[in-house]
Amino acid sequence: MDFTRKLSFLVFLLCILISLQNQDVDDINVKLEFSSRTDKYCSRDSQYSIFDDHSFPPLPMFATTSVEGRKLQQQTASVGFLIYDYYQQSCPQAEGIIRSTVRSLFRKQPQIAPALLRLAFHDCFVEGCDASVLLDSVEGMHSEKESPPNESLKGFDVIDIIKLELEEACPGVVSCADAVVLAARESIVLSGGPFYPLKTGRRDSLSSFAEDATFELPSPQDDLSKIIESFSSKGFDERETVSLLGAHSTGVIHCKFFINRLFNFSGTNSSDPTMDSEFLSFLRSKCNTNQATLMSPVSKSLSPSQLISTSLSPSSIIHKLSSSVMEEPAIPMDFEGPGESFGTLYYRSLLQGRGILYVDQQLTAGEETKTWVQAYASDVSLFHKDFGTTMMKLSNLGVLTAPMGQIRRDCRKVS
Repeated sequence: MDFTRKLSFLVFLLCILISLQNQDVDDINVKLEFSSRTDKYCSRDSQYSIFDDHSFPPLPMFATTSVEGRKLQQQTASVGFLIYDYYQQSCPQAEGIIRSTVRSLFRKQPQIAPALLRLAFHDCFVEGCDASVLLDSVEGMHSEKESPPNESLKGFDVIDIIKLELEEACPGVVSCADAVVLAARESIVLSGGPFYPLKTGRRDSLSSFAEDATFELPSPQDDLSKIIESFSSKGFDERETVSLLGAHSTGVIHCKFFINRLFNFSGTNSSDPTMDSEFLSFLRSKCNTNQATLMSPVSKSLSPSQLISTSLSPSSIIHKLSSSVMEEPAIPMDFEGPGESFGTLYYRSLLQGRGILYVDQQLTAGEETKTWVQAYASDVSLFHKDFGTTMMKLSNLGVLTAPMGQIRRDCRKVS
């Protein structure tokens, strides 16, 4: 009996030791997983970052044995295999090249910042962030550029310049898709907005989706229900929708996009009754039905080969880019002068009935969306944090990763 009791006790101790050992292994696995994902939250100077050790959105951390862990892994896999510093070995200077090129061009032509931001949104909102919007039309494929929502898109020349610099440093390594989202992030910082960390490793699409762009991109004339439906189809809730539209804090809005609100709202031959009367007079003084239809001829943009053959300096190139911009009546989004910060004036204007676009003013028409407009109008730090987080989510939509897609050497055509 004594022997039996001793044996049972030894077996009991052995079970405890095995259990503790398994637990330690799981803990180590989890810690290693967390460490590999958090080593490089942000390599940017702290003055630009809205995220720190306490506020950075938590990354998935899971043990492979749990049901919740498997679900998180599946959700993460849907984003693709993007990682921080993807080009650390293959092209360590990639992000620095994009940053310095955008900054150099921005000093000569600040309008490139909102153009690059809009370009990224229009790319990511249609079939994901795959640089499909950059492709020119070829036989058998219409370009997204030619779809009605994209007719006024600019920034293609800037991406061409960035790509030329990248190809010179690291031929055939950095995708156009990564260049687009990283250039947009730099533009946001230059416009007074937040810096946010981005994973890289996107690949470029082999196709352009002109029909999808025509029907899926939000319209400046959308009402609230259409806005919510459009953004919801891409996985954004109302809070994220309100924060994303804060991108309208920068740039200019051409009169043709809101002229109906001033003179013939919904076919009434009158103005939009929700508009502040003083603001209405201001806009009418800047836009009228004749001016809004007058545009000078658009200069043909330079192709990458032309940029190479001209051997121009960045300042000379940006002068040529400036000449290709359509001259038409427009209102700057910061029409009262530079705001206190990116987003502040935009949301305050909506609460005063001074939204330029109908789609913007509609954010005050719903209880939940108006709540977030009020929150962002009073707390720009909250907006910056939400905007940065939502831009990270937008930048991960429908990405292609190896072996899908390709790395284009010329962003305008399939290699």
